[in-house]
Amino acid sequence: MSYTCFCGHRRQLLGLAALAALGGLAACGERAGKAPALQPIEIDAATACELDGMLLADYPGPKAQIHYAGAGAPVFLCDTVELFNLLLRPEQVRKVLAVYVQDMGQADWQQPRGHWIDASSAFYVLGSKRHGSMGPTIASFAQEPDAKKFAERWGGKLLRYAEVKPEMVDLSGGALHDSKM
Repeated sequence: MSYTCFCGHRRQLLGLAALAALGGLAACGERAGKAPALQPIEIDAATACELDGMLLADYPGPKAQIHYAGAGAPVFLCDTVELFNLLLRPEQVRKVLAVYVQDMGQADWQQPRGHWIDASSAFYVLGSKRHGSMGPTIASFAQEPDAKKFAERWGGKLLRYAEVKPEMVDLSGGALHDSKM
């Protein structure tokens, strides 16, 4: 009889242990399903552009970074035109987890550092007289009033992320027109 009682308790304990383990796995799944938001990484003197190897810190204008699934570090771009050109290509199939650009309403145009914002919520000015690392660029801003003020001073058209189209960010021949290379 005591053996039967022991087995009953043992079954209960094993059952409770199994439930606890399943609960723990479920909690793990919840945490894995809600991955913490990726944070932007600051550039330094050695941060190079993924496309052309240029050192980001050596050039003016807004920079960008893309965080891809499965990558340990973001891909950096020395210009927002390069960012959109890369993202809007039909062959771009890598899973994008986060994209950041710099808020040029806060960052210094000549030596932009910090002030990273989510690219999808930013305001953009296309066609201004201000140049970035590759010549004409697309200025990025966190606040619409800052983008409007920039456009009034430097020219250009105000756009949202989804309004930027592939034909607006064609990089072909860019090096041909770059007098600094």
